[in-house]
Amino acid sequence: MGLLDSMIIDYYDSDDQKKVPKQDWMKERLPADYWEKGKKFCLSKQQWFKVNIDILKKRMNQNDDGSDGTLKFVRGVDMYNYNGQYFLSFNITSSVWVAATDIAAPNKRKWDEVQVLKENATGFLENECIDWLDKFVIYRKKQLKNASPPEVYVFAKKTRNETNLNLTCMATGFYTKDIILTIRRNNCILTKEDGLSSSGVRPNEDETFQRRDSVEILKNDIASFTCEVFCRASNQSVKKVWDHKVIDGGNNMGINAGAILCVVFVILVVVAVVLGVLYGKRIIGASANRVNCCPRPCGCDHQ
Repeated sequence: MGLLDSMIIDYYDSDDQKKVPKQDWMKERLPADYWEKGKKFCLSKQQWFKVNIDILKKRMNQNDDGSDGTLKFVRGVDMYNYNGQYFLSFNITSSVWVAATDIAAPNKRKWDEVQVLKENATGFLENECIDWLDKFVIYRKKQLKNASPPEVYVFAKKTRNETNLNLTCMATGFYTKDIILTIRRNNCILTKEDGLSSSGVRPNEDETFQRRDSVEILKNDIASFTCEVFCRASNQSVKKVWDHKVIDGGNNMGINAGAILCVVFVILVVVAVVLGVLYGKRIIGASANRVNCCPRPCGCDHQ
């Protein structure tokens, strides 16, 4: 994402693979080829990062933990910076201090002569650091286990197209980015091919995360729409069904689309019956031999 004074101005993620504006002035002032070139650049970076992360994981012998579930020391570094610049570090393999600049050379020579200093650095990295890290992992797992399930909201808003609605599923308050969010129409999961878009996982101010997925639907669609969220880390799942209410941008009051359809349908039926009765009386008055057929009320097709 691009940030300006902590405000997101454009965004790209590996799921949608699109570079999109997040501010109106970005969308209005930058040409289409800017977003297309940005998408190609981000896609190449995405592929480059994946290749290099795999290389680094192999190079670092990254196993996450031991076979019995406990952490084990593989490699560590004790590094010091000065004024934001790399200054001095301890090489645990050769048990010597490494000077990054000529200014750090006197410190290196002096610290190399202090055996207890090197022993303390080695002991901290191989033992104390691992012990603390093991505790932190356990505490984190307990937090996830006891965490409240994410808050899930599903709502619809009007669009510029009077026949459509924008249906949104929002999940917030979860502690890890690894979640699965789906919007179902009846039992079918909606995808990009159905016009589904996602904000991707974004940080909240309280160290939790949020995500929004949206899709345009027909206003007269009476199918069941469900928002389902599953957090892998905490093994929690939440399901919310859309109540067919529409948020009115003017007063934020919910309007039940299904109820409107029912009212319109009832009005059509009443009008049809009244017309049928009047039409029947007129025809019967003109000729007793004519047979009156009441018009069939209209139904509403949906996709």
